[in-house]
Amino acid sequence: MLNTKKSTLSTNQKIILFDGVCNLCNGFVQFVLKIDTHKIFLFSSLQSEFGQNVLKRNLLSSTELTSVILLDKHKIYKKSEAVLQLFRLLGGFWSVLYLLIIIPSPIRDWVYTKIAQNRYSWFGKKESCWLPTPELKSRFI
Repeated sequence: MLNTKKSTLSTNQKIILFDGVCNLCNGFVQFVLKIDTHKIFLFSSLQSEFGQNVLKRNLLSSTELTSVILLDKHKIYKKSEAVLQLFRLLGGFWSVLYLLIIIPSPIRDWVYTKIAQNRYSWFGKKESCWLPTPELKSRFI
């Protein structure tokens, strides 16, 4: 069962937890912010107090920063399944990418893990977490 700090979210909002210092992850968050016209996603870095609390309360390692995590109601999705669920929830053209779910999860997660292991060397790393603009601040926990 998903445990969050507060249960003040509307039923249609989902939370994306991401590595706040990873350039690839930050680019992905900025992409979702542009595409998510219904504003169903909220965001939090895995390094934040909220992110660390979610990891601890769901018995996940607090140092596990290599996976994007999607919180959807009382479910937690990690790695490739999180990304595919996110595309499904975005709707429109992006939901077509959910069809990749037919690839067995060990294969999908192997590819995901290889990218995650090399993300800093391929895409770079920030010294600190990216800060949203004042207009986007309400979308971050």
